[in-house]
Amino acid sequence: MENVSAVTSFILIEYIEMEDLKYLYFIVFILLYILILCLNLLLIGVIYFEKSLHEPMYIFVCNLAVNGMYGSSILIPSFLGQLLSRSHEISLGLCLAQIYCLHTYAIAEFSVLAVMGYDRFIAICHPLHYHIVMSPQKVIGLIALSWMYPLIAFGMYFILTIKLTFCSRIIPKVYCINFLLVRLSCFDTSVHSIVGLVATVFLIVPQLLMVMFSYAQILRVCLLASRDSRVKALQTCTPHLLAVVNYSVGVFFEVIQSRFNMSHVPYGSRMFMSLYFLIFPPLLNPAVYGISVQNIRVRILKIFLVRK
Repeated sequence: MENVSAVTSFILIEYIEMEDLKYLYFIVFILLYILILCLNLLLIGVIYFEKSLHEPMYIFVCNLAVNGMYGSSILIPSFLGQLLSRSHEISLGLCLAQIYCLHTYAIAEFSVLAVMGYDRFIAICHPLHYHIVMSPQKVIGLIALSWMYPLIAFGMYFILTIKLTFCSRIIPKVYCINFLLVRLSCFDTSVHSIVGLVATVFLIVPQLLMVMFSYAQILRVCLLASRDSRVKALQTCTPHLLAVVNYSVGVFFEVIQSRFNMSHVPYGSRMFMSLYFLIFPPLLNPAVYGISVQNIRVRILKIFLVRK
């Protein structure tokens, strides 16, 4: 039992293959991080200071931007530090903290996207009742739910992981995730796996069903509407649909890369799949909303265009 309790740190072995190009990776990822922060802070700033944008849709966009910065800030600073480290070691405490933050980011992203889908459903299917349904109190409640649900729900499941002891130190990834850490446990984790599957269903499926329901209703209404109404609905839903697809692709990549043997896949492809859901949604979401949503685009252009 002494060896069991001795494991208090882990080695993230995927960094070993980066040694030859670690300074290039460092420069690329620090620039990406700066760009992510700048784009999301610009989007939040424009919405915050422009009173005409103080509507539910834009407030939810701000929440998406905040969660994007949360996710990238969990990964990239740690990633940069590990690139320059010789041991690529992470303590048990930091590993557990990283797992909790990464998983709550992932669930919160789906939660915010589900709330945004519901908002578009009300706006398009019940436009006359929109401001009654989406009252300030309702908006605050939805925002609180989208944040508290992942923090509390995953926290209840995560207690099982915290109680485990570990017999191996090798994590085949550039960051800690719950699935891989549990596999390092000294004891049978079949119960943990079953609970994890049930938790995944309750943590992710309701949000996906909400998005699917919202767009099924929107599609039904659009089929009966005029051409101009369909075009307007498409314009208002496109940024959200792109955000949902972009993030879902990233999560799919992460699940495939973490749960299946990918040793036959080139290292660069494995890295791309592993980091996609933490890099590209926070990078592309503010760009998509800044370009596609006219009210936001006009305000951003006013900031950068010099009036003669």
